[in-house]
Amino acid sequence: MLKFDKSKDIAKEICTLLGVNMNNDNQKRLADILEPIKLIRGKKPVQEGEICKFLFYVKHGLLVQTYKKNGVKVTESFAHEGDFAVCIESYFRQEPSQMEIQTLEPSILYGIPYDKLMELAHTSFEICNMIFTIERTMLYILQRHADAMRFESAKDKYLRLLKEKPEVIRRAPMHLIASFLQITPETLSRVRTQVNSEEK
Repeated sequence: MLKFDKSKDIAKEICTLLGVNMNNDNQKRLADILEPIKLIRGKKPVQEGEICKFLFYVKHGLLVQTYKKNGVKVTESFAHEGDFAVCIESYFRQEPSQMEIQTLEPSILYGIPYDKLMELAHTSFEICNMIFTIERTMLYILQRHADAMRFESAKDKYLRLLKEKPEVIRRAPMHLIASFLQITPETLSRVRTQVNSEEK
């Protein structure tokens, strides 16, 4: 059964994962604004057209971020333990999101509210540095994914995901993985079969 951790432990964990230095006072201030959220599978903490009010730290579970293109749902990203999930443009601009986030498993999230985070940022350089690090990390991930989609073969894209996010390969539905890699489910099945046979 999924249980909440102490907020102070989550704040420390976030700082450690990001590699940012933060004194105890600022860690406590961060912990104080964290909102623990427990969701069953299939819930949408952010829906299309809503403003993304939280930056979600994933303690347990698996989430997918999608958008619609010509009426077809497209996978933008996945997030699991130790990741952040956010509709980044909506969150930092506080505008309606063109994307949605959905849980693929029962999940424990810790939401960082935009308004309270900005209040802390006005009084703390360490909090500002944490925000900058989150933005830089997420933008880097998005850019690497975009480059892979442009320049890599289907097999190379699959191998990259297998290396960098093996939990996604293991836990996410194949049609969502195929969409994320911008290949058909049939191509994904063929690539997986080829990779598995080469590993034997």
